[in-house]
Amino acid sequence: MTPTADFWFDPACPWAWMTSRWMLEVEQVRDVKTSWHVMSLAILNESRNEHDENWLRLLGVVRVLIAAEQAHGSEVLLPLYTALGTRIHVEGRGFKGEGVLEEALEEVGLPASLLEARDTDKYDDALRKSHLAGMELVGMEVGTPVIAVEGTAFFGPVVTPAPKGEAAGKLWDGVRLVAATEGFFELKRTRDRSPTFG
Repeated sequence: MTPTADFWFDPACPWAWMTSRWMLEVEQVRDVKTSWHVMSLAILNESRNEHDENWLRLLGVVRVLIAAEQAHGSEVLLPLYTALGTRIHVEGRGFKGEGVLEEALEEVGLPASLLEARDTDKYDDALRKSHLAGMELVGMEVGTPVIAVEGTAFFGPVVTPAPKGEAAGKLWDGVRLVAATEGFFELKRTRDRSPTFG
């Protein structure tokens, strides 16, 4: 049976995007299948942020993802995330970019009616459940991405550019190694560059 990695993302986060592209590379060179899950930076930071227009936009995007998952199954999350992330990060249009959600839904063959989820709290219970499923594994002091492997969850890895081929596999081997180490919590250094999307 192929091992599974669980990956929680918010499409607005450039670092989660980098890590997700690495994870897709890992699947090509190691025996692992990724299950994709939605988390929310809006929910994570709701007690710290004013609920302004930007906060509502962040929340609206992940509401649409949850609505798509409920209506069309979890298998739509990766292609929809890829369509969104390409526009938000690679094309530099940001999560506030005009037409980003509309175009992403169209690209993956999902109905535009899912856009209605942006402005309703109808999906918020399911969103919070998905969000908390990842955060409860890793703790509330981190953001996205969260990866769970072999019973252990981590924030990260935060890496740029996303490793390719065997380099991606070697990083995965390291993640599995620390996941299997009892009492391991953290490796970190200050970031000295922005994400490289190319």
